[in-house]
Amino acid sequence: MELTEAMRSVGTCRFYRPDPVPDEVLHRAFDAARFGPQGGNRQPVRWVVVRDQARKQALADLYLPIWKAYLGGIGDGTVNVGAMPKTVQDADHFAEHLADVPAILVVCAELDGLHPTDHELGRLSVVGGASIYPTVQNLCLALRDQGVGSAITTLLCAREPEVRELLAIPDGFITAAHVTIGYPAKSFPRKLTRTPVEDIVSAETFDNPYFAGASV
Repeated sequence: MELTEAMRSVGTCRFYRPDPVPDEVLHRAFDAARFGPQGGNRQPVRWVVVRDQARKQALADLYLPIWKAYLGGIGDGTVNVGAMPKTVQDADHFAEHLADVPAILVVCAELDGLHPTDHELGRLSVVGGASIYPTVQNLCLALRDQGVGSAITTLLCAREPEVRELLAIPDGFITAAHVTIGYPAKSFPRKLTRTPVEDIVSAETFDNPYFAGASV
């Protein structure tokens, strides 16, 4: 698959067929994903592939109350996601059927392999994720190339102690995301809705559009 097509259609898959994803497909995806950039080539990312039904159910049982609280916030207006009602409805279906996905990949990261340079700025620290999430996106693209859908969620990271115990994750590692994978029950999206380039790129200063009036 051509790279740009994969990037434009990887989407978030919330409906899966029950067919298992073969190990060789997973291996090819992990093999490509590991080349994602990370600071100092420390390679902090580790993966736990969860296929066991009891463990998937345990993860789903941890996830669902967090999602329902989030969904309640959307309903009463205290959480603003900017999503269409259909998207929220699909996300609720995803949460209700999380244990039914073919596999859940738990993204772990070694703390000693991260180098956050923004933790003293008095705001949320995000820089450490630069050594994690490019690898995760690489995996999703490598799966998309093989016709496998995926969905990244970080809600379950709030229950990290329980997840660590369930999956025997050692000290010194954090959970950074959970990725559901499987063959899509519906077709991949042909067109994802995203903000136009003209609205997100600035020239020299934040308030000066780079492509204002450009014809591209």
